[in-house]
Amino acid sequence: MKLRRILITGGTGQVGTELLRCQWPSDIELVAPNRRELDLCNCDQIEQYIADGDFSAVVNSGAYTAVDRAENEILAAWRTNALAPAAIAAATKACGIPIVHVSTDYVFDGAKGAPYAEEDCVAPLGVYGASKEAGEQAVRTANPRHVILRTAWVFSPHGSNFVKTMLRLGKERPLIRVVNDQRGCPTAAVDIAEALSTIALRLIEDKGSPVGTYNFVNAGDATWYEFACEIFEQRRSARYPIPTIESIETHEYPTLAQRPANSLLATDKWSRDFGWKPRHWRMALHEMLALMQD
Repeated sequence: MKLRRILITGGTGQVGTELLRCQWPSDIELVAPNRRELDLCNCDQIEQYIADGDFSAVVNSGAYTAVDRAENEILAAWRTNALAPAAIAAATKACGIPIVHVSTDYVFDGAKGAPYAEEDCVAPLGVYGASKEAGEQAVRTANPRHVILRTAWVFSPHGSNFVKTMLRLGKERPLIRVVNDQRGCPTAAVDIAEALSTIALRLIEDKGSPVGTYNFVNAGDATWYEFACEIFEQRRSARYPIPTIESIETHEYPTLAQRPANSLLATDKWSRDFGWKPRHWRMALHEMLALMQD
């Protein structure tokens, strides 16, 4: 049996970690190089690594995600979020294989009064969003056999994320002030990984599989304040310290990078083309918290 090899970049991140834990077919071999083996800031190395790898597909979950730091580290953000996807897309095109690329709600400015659809105009507010939007354009123009998966508000037991930050602060402080005028779709990394694996396998097995840009987030929505309240409500039965959560507005918590007030993403296109609907974020949160208690 000939193994089908899939290259996964960003294998130590939240989504990459879950990709490596997915239930893949027995003939799939995952290759997740560390930074020494594959530096996403080195386009020549990316090209050579893919050319030599005999891969069937590439899933690019690697990214520069420090939203505020990106405002001062512009080159670092653009190297990883724009130039690296360009190099990966060009190399995969040269090898005749598909690319699956992870993007973000931050390509939008948040001014729309409804969930964003895939075809809505992009208008990033900061360096991070602009670099991710440039990465999208690079992938689209370099390799026709691509799927760009936009997601948002990622959480998991791994790495740094809002849920883990709230749980840490809950142990340290009796009062936590949380922004209540930014609304989005909390999304579990494990569910994003399932979506990415679904896409990758379809692209490998079916030349006529859907391509293009898709939104994927868990069902439901919340503000950061509502998200925080639900985290501690679900922790209440676990005898966990429950702090007071205070609702504040964005201007009361200044950050270097401006955030979109509306990060809602519509997933109708995903459900139509790939045949399943994402579960509610509260269910995904419950599963994550249960894992963290083990």
